[in-house]
Amino acid sequence: MQRYFCNSLEDKTFTLSDDDTYHIVKVMRMEIGDEIEVIYNSKLFITRILELRPVKAIIIKELDTYNEMGIKVTIAQSLVKESKMDLILQKGVELGAYSFIPLKTKNSIIRLESKEDKKIERWQRIVKEACRQSKRNVIPKVFNIMSLEELGELDYDLKIICTVNELTLSLKNLLQNANKCDTIIIVIGPEGGFLKEEENYLIQKGFVATSLGKLVLRTETASLVALSMINYEYER
Repeated sequence: MQRYFCNSLEDKTFTLSDDDTYHIVKVMRMEIGDEIEVIYNSKLFITRILELRPVKAIIIKELDTYNEMGIKVTIAQSLVKESKMDLILQKGVELGAYSFIPLKTKNSIIRLESKEDKKIERWQRIVKEACRQSKRNVIPKVFNIMSLEELGELDYDLKIICTVNELTLSLKNLLQNANKCDTIIIVIGPEGGFLKEEENYLIQKGFVATSLGKLVLRTETASLVALSMINYEYER
């Protein structure tokens, strides 16, 4: 059953957005009387379509289903090429990421200052679509692009920076020995890696330098490996 997210509820009837209406009518070829899942305020409802333009759907029943991780994980991803960022967002959503922060670093080869708003809007659409496909209850937020200085001031229970330095603590050991926490942020470097001074700055701001293993991973792989480790450790 197809799942959609909605912010408009009146008299037990949801009114879906223009984008979702287009998907239901033109792509899925649904008709009046068909049933769809609707997420409203993170709650899941089974509904029946009453009207098609725009789509209005009435609640049949509420389900006690909440497909979210027990811990809120933010991925701070250094800016990368469009196709790689799309992959990171899509797969990050599937692996339970709670939010994403695009990050400016010295080795970032992408500069988006002139079209940041359009990029954030596009990334948010990608995240929403991935949520619908993976049956999430909450749409992760894509924040505006941040600098390292802005990132350093954020408050999380556990703050992690991934490094290729093999002498650092492994993420596996860090997670196993960390006290139970509700929020985690993981910082992933660009294709050229962090400069030493960038790593040192974040460490001074309370980030723990960790390794994802002996192999050097591509930047689009690192966040997915980290999320998989967190899923294994905290969702047992």
